[in-house]
Amino acid sequence: MISADTIVALSSGRLPAGVAVIRISGPKTRFVVETIAGGMVKDRVASLRKLRAPDGGVLDSGLVIFFPGPGSFTGEDVAEFQVHGGRAVVARLFETIAGFEGVRHAEAGEFTRRAFLNGKVDLVRTEALADLVNAETEAQRRFAVQNAEGAQAELYLSWRRRLIHARAMIEAEIDFADEDDIPGSVSDTVWSDVSAMIGEIERHIAGFRAGEIIRDGFEVVILGAPNAGKSSLFNALARRDAAIVTDEPGTTRDLLEIVLDLEGLRVRLTDTAGLRDAAGKVEAIGIEKARAKAHGADLLLILVDMADPHPVALQREGIATLRVGTKLDLVHGQAAAGGYDRVISTKDGTGVAELLTEIARLAAAQVAEAGDILPSRLRHVELLGEANRFLLRAAESPDAGQELRAEDLRLAADRLGRIVGAVDVEDMLDVIFSQFCIGK
Repeated sequence: MISADTIVALSSGRLPAGVAVIRISGPKTRFVVETIAGGMVKDRVASLRKLRAPDGGVLDSGLVIFFPGPGSFTGEDVAEFQVHGGRAVVARLFETIAGFEGVRHAEAGEFTRRAFLNGKVDLVRTEALADLVNAETEAQRRFAVQNAEGAQAELYLSWRRRLIHARAMIEAEIDFADEDDIPGSVSDTVWSDVSAMIGEIERHIAGFRAGEIIRDGFEVVILGAPNAGKSSLFNALARRDAAIVTDEPGTTRDLLEIVLDLEGLRVRLTDTAGLRDAAGKVEAIGIEKARAKAHGADLLLILVDMADPHPVALQREGIATLRVGTKLDLVHGQAAAGGYDRVISTKDGTGVAELLTEIARLAAAQVAEAGDILPSRLRHVELLGEANRFLLRAAESPDAGQELRAEDLRLAADRLGRIVGAVDVEDMLDVIFSQFCIGK
């Protein structure tokens, strides 16, 4: 599928920079390169050229690389100009390139969208490329690379192939039941495999939370009574005065958040208002926000001032919790009885590093338990859930007739195909590609 337009965009980082990469894709690419670079360059070979406007004026000198289609990222003719990364240089090159007839500035994600439409990548790999560009931690990078290399897409396609085979066997039995070369009954093998697949998909869906932790972060919420040391711990972990710390109770009124990189995992840490009953109107709003935030946490840090303990009432069923005794320096190095998981002093730093290590261990454990290949988007989970509902209906309705059960298998395979783009998914493309930067 070749587009009528040629597109151009900056594919490198924010200007000014040492080097800027300007990417072009489309049918006019070769003509633009020949005109600006003063002649054609060898395919896939970086050539140092003096770049000129059509009127002969020198724009800059830089490297030019030409990738002929279909053996390029987009499947079209593609070229890159690697030039000096000054704003004026890039602006003048853009003005010159976009001045050619049939050339325009690219929209967000348009290069990758063309790659998808030309069969160079599937939808799952496309989404993984966006994750790779946005990766901030080592775990995010590994997750994105694995999916970009096709592990996730291959899992969904393998399920789809099994369903297509199952349908073929059922329909063969329906249409050619009297033929000698058709087995008398394929039901046992087909429905046994469908039942196994239902379990596989259910286990895969259960790993979505681990995928969310990798992509969005492990949610840690600090809770406790006023003056329990929540903001002091928050500042110690942030390594800056992110929250106000005073002896006056109720200083923190709103949620404060920082993002940490703990052993390659993204961890989102939230400081909250002190939990107490006697609070003013504004502070009460902050307390309600704290309780609401706690319900969505992966880990709660319940802080207790060991020098003046005040228990807090909190419903935390199903949420991992660490009970942390604070102000160890005020109890002369001896933790008061109370069954604390960790004891710390933010004044001298005692126990803070060990607490961070424990948070990192708990975050890594949640990810490790889910397996290697995880859903990376809510879109995937929703379609997988629909597929499984069709499979369950087919497997649990033996009296419905083979034709209806085969139709349910078709609908399940259709949902799996939509994840990778093996069927018509035009209604999803705008949403997916709008998440990309302009030059990707």
